[in-house]
Amino acid sequence: MSVPPEISRSKYVSLTTFRKDGTPVATPVWQVTDGDEMVIVTEAASWKVKRIRNNGSVRVTVCDVRGRTKPGAPTAGGTARVLDDEGTRAARELLARKYLTSRLGNAAARLLRIRRPAMVGIAVTF
Repeated sequence: MSVPPEISRSKYVSLTTFRKDGTPVATPVWQVTDGDEMVIVTEAASWKVKRIRNNGSVRVTVCDVRGRTKPGAPTAGGTARVLDDEGTRAARELLARKYLTSRLGNAAARLLRIRRPAMVGIAVTF
């Protein structure tokens, strides 16, 4: 199954991961569609990555920049997996093409030699 069109077109999505006890935790993220998957990039040490390694079930809902969802917003359940280094590199390139802010931030970090935390890609299939 492919990424639902309403989610694919959105600028921000709320990625809901689940704690060991089943409690949902929603986080607004940038996303881009890559074939039949949606990809996200985040810090490797983030809690969402730890939760995905424990339980790959996720829910994705269209939201605004602050993570607020409107009633009836497009939502889909899926399975997430953490990408390897090559997959993460490809995901970062795709996100940089879609988001100007990503390109500017990456360029500023290189120019100013700012150390950045390790990043990892996440792929979601629906």
